[in-house]
Amino acid sequence: MKLKSPKLNALAVLFSLLYLPASAQTAAPSQKAAERIQKEVRHELVMLPYFGVFDNIAYKVDGYNVTLLGQVTKPTLKSDAEAVVKKIEGVEKVDNQIEVLPVSPMDDRLRQRLFRAVYGSPSLQRYDMPVIKPIRIIVNKGHVTLEGVVDNEADKNVANIRANGVSGVFSVKNNLVVSK
Repeated sequence: MKLKSPKLNALAVLFSLLYLPASAQTAAPSQKAAERIQKEVRHELVMLPYFGVFDNIAYKVDGYNVTLLGQVTKPTLKSDAEAVVKKIEGVEKVDNQIEVLPVSPMDDRLRQRLFRAVYGSPSLQRYDMPVIKPIRIIVNKGHVTLEGVVDNEADKNVANIRANGVSGVFSVKNNLVVSK
């Protein structure tokens, strides 16, 4: 039996060292990497310039893949969200399932009336302070969905009552979450 030459042994070691990092990249991300990706996705989405109170963008991070969900009023916001998430280091694939709401003057008028009704309530005015509003108002063909986070169950109920009180609204689905 013939022994391998030292040059072949060195090449074998070099090849294995070069191959290991490539195979490690395809493995599932560490907990720290997954948390970093999640944090960066959230940051990039809330920094979108045309992201407003009438838009709702959610996301799921699964390893190096990100799924975008929700509803937006402008098609450019859907494509902008996908573009900024694709640029995040470590993200390999973006599945953009964001729904673009149909253009409707009736829905636009409803959005304005709903905003005044919800954020004009004395008990809910404190939610109007931040740039990114915690109560999202989604209107699709007269049907309203409230998304976001409120401080307590009373605020959730007030938002629901105020939205239901707006004329022209066909239905209200209250998906507001009470923070713990």
